[in-house]
Amino acid sequence: MRTPYSMKNCLQLLCNHKVPVAGFKTTVKSGLILQSVSNDVYQNLAVEDWIHDHVNPEGKPILFFWRNSPSIVIGRHQNPWQECNLNLMREGGVKLARRRSGGGAVYHDMGNINLTFFTTKNRYDRMKNLKLVVRALNAVQPQLDVQATKRFDLLLDGQFKISGTASKIGRATAYHHCTLLCCTDRTALSSLLKSPYQGIKTNATTSIPSVVKNLFEKDPTLTCEVVMNAIATEYAAYHQLDSHITLINPADETLFPGISSKAEELQTWEWIYGKTPKFSINTSFNVLYKHSYLEIKVFIDIKNGRIEICSIEAPDHWLPLEICDKLNSSFIGSKFCPVEATMLTNILLRTCPEDHELHSKWNMLCEKIKGIM
Repeated sequence: MRTPYSMKNCLQLLCNHKVPVAGFKTTVKSGLILQSVSNDVYQNLAVEDWIHDHVNPEGKPILFFWRNSPSIVIGRHQNPWQECNLNLMREGGVKLARRRSGGGAVYHDMGNINLTFFTTKNRYDRMKNLKLVVRALNAVQPQLDVQATKRFDLLLDGQFKISGTASKIGRATAYHHCTLLCCTDRTALSSLLKSPYQGIKTNATTSIPSVVKNLFEKDPTLTCEVVMNAIATEYAAYHQLDSHITLINPADETLFPGISSKAEELQTWEWIYGKTPKFSINTSFNVLYKHSYLEIKVFIDIKNGRIEICSIEAPDHWLPLEICDKLNSSFIGSKFCPVEATMLTNILLRTCPEDHELHSKWNMLCEKIKGIM
C-alpha cells in the first residue's frame, strides 16, 4: 500500500517532535519505507545524499525506492568516455549522472527498480540486504532461482545478472544501493553501456560487463509494482515496521531543506565530467585524400575534464603545420566536450585563409576530433 505524501502525516512518521522547518532532518521515529514520485535521476540521487547527510538512522532504518527515466549512472571514480556511448546518449536524450558512491556504470529506465538501504555505519551489511531481496522475490515466486554472489550482485538461474551493488560509507551513517531489473530495455542497456572510444588510458574504476536478464522475462507476473510491494513487505517484517510505502516528492524544500542545490550540483558539467580521474587518449584515424588514406594521430591528456596536453598531427602536405599548431594550442585548458570543441574550431576557422579546399579539410578534421569527445 502506498500513502500519498502530505506534510502532516509525513512529519508524524519522521519526527520525534515538531520541527516545522527542519522537515526530514530530525531522526526517524521507527524506520520508514519511502518511494519517490519523481523519475528524474538527479532529484533521486539528491534524496540519497540529503538523507545520508541529515538523518540519523540509529535503530531506525530507511528503505528508499526510486525509478528513473532513461539514464546512465556512473560510479564516483569512473570515466564516462570509457563507460558509455556519449554520442548515442545525446542523440536519444538519455541523461548521464555521476553518483557519490563507487562501483560500476548502470543503465536506468522505468523497468529498473533502485533500492537504497540507509543504516548506521556499524549496521551496514550489503549481504543482509541482498538476502532480504531474495526472500521477497521467493515469497511471490518460490520457484525463482536467485542468489547473492560474493561480489554482492544478484544472479538469476546462476548466470544472469539482475542486480548490481554500490555503497557510500560515512563517519556515522552509510547507504547501500542496488538495481533490480524487472522489465528494462535490454537493447538500450547493451548499446548505451558500450563505449566506442579508442585509446583511452586511465586508472578510473572500470565496469565489468555481465550477461543480464529481466525478472519479467522469467515470470511476467514480476512487474515493478509487485516486486516493490514484496520487498517492502519483507523489509517491514524484518525490521518490525508498518509495511506501507510513503510517497515523497524530492523537489519539496519544506521536507528536504536545501535539496534543490544538491540536485543542481549533480547536473553540472563540473561534477559529471570534471570529476573524472585524469586520463589520456592516444588514437588515430584516417582521412581520404586523392584516392588514398592519410593517418591523423591524436594524443590528448585530460585532467578534471579539461585538456592539459593536445597533440594533433596531420601530414603537412595535407594540412599546414601552423594550422595544426593553432588547433592544438587553442584546445589547451578547454573542456573535453564536443560543444566547446565546435565553438573553438568555428572561431579558428574564421582566421584561416579563404580557401575552399583548406576549409573542407579543416571541417573534416574537426568532425573527427569531436567524434572522440
